[in-house]
Amino acid sequence: MNFSLESIYTWYRNTIRNPKYRWWVIGGSLLYLLSPLDILPDIFPIIGWIDDGVIATLLVAEVSQMLLERLKAGKDTSSAQANAAGTTPASPDDSVVDVDAVSVK
Repeated sequence: MNFSLESIYTWYRNTIRNPKYRWWVIGGSLLYLLSPLDILPDIFPIIGWIDDGVIATLLVAEVSQMLLERLKAGKDTSSAQANAAGTTPASPDDSVVDVDAVSVK
């Protein structure tokens, strides 16, 4: 059996992105962070905080990534609905300014 940190990270990422298990993983991660029982006990300074830091970093990174994807999907949906309605969304990238150039001496 191949055991590595990359396989644990891949499992965590895939599980937290699965809607069926998402809240279980988030709750378990928060419980682990608040629990006095750790892989590396917090009694040992710095070394005991490493596992908590890794779990907290993974949790924040994955939840923020999911939120960004959800916001992006919502933005794409609203612009698609605006295009279907015949209106174009006003954004700096979509606007074109036509200017007549005049030379000044």
